[in-house]
Amino acid sequence: MLNLILLCLLTAGTAFGADPNAPHPHKGKSEKFSNPQPSKLSAEEVAILKQGKAVRRQVRGKDGGRGIAIMDVQAPADRIWKTILDYKAYPEWIDKLDQTKVYGGNPEAGYLVTFELSVLGMDVVYYIDHDYFPDKGYLTWTLDYTRESDVDDSTGYWLVYPSPDSPGKTRVEYTVDLRLKGWVPGIIENMLAKKGLTMATSWVKQQAE
Repeated sequence: MLNLILLCLLTAGTAFGADPNAPHPHKGKSEKFSNPQPSKLSAEEVAILKQGKAVRRQVRGKDGGRGIAIMDVQAPADRIWKTILDYKAYPEWIDKLDQTKVYGGNPEAGYLVTFELSVLGMDVVYYIDHDYFPDKGYLTWTLDYTRESDVDDSTGYWLVYPSPDSPGKTRVEYTVDLRLKGWVPGIIENMLAKKGLTMATSWVKQQAE
């Protein structure tokens, strides 16, 4: 642990090496999502949602981890989507997210967005290609493989639909499969993977409501 902390201190303020002018080393390793469907919940998980809390699941693997967050939000779907798609406001809402920049795409099909995180003084930059399907109630994403990101891979989706357990509320699901490069310090991987679900989703409920 001490060595990891020293590594973070020695590299504080530096970027890992993301390059918008170079292609990513591969075209994808994580599962790519298409037409996601609502998750099946246990009675215990439904009870958690009815308490106004989020259900979070996480599966850790050798090269990363997949997580899912589910919440019921007291807001209509169009307001929730307006919140999710407001990428420029993300740094105001999400802890440790320093900057976002839309560099391509369009509101109908989805945007290309740069994300820049600061974790223990390190900058983590990655480029995301979003595909938006408003008529089907979901948005998926992958890395933009035409640019080199600091993470090895990231795929996932947002799914928004009427809550089957709480009439008048809207259910929001977020899934992400994150794979980090082998040289990323373990302490940073831990923060991104274990806290990522909370950081990535709690703001949606707060802002939409």
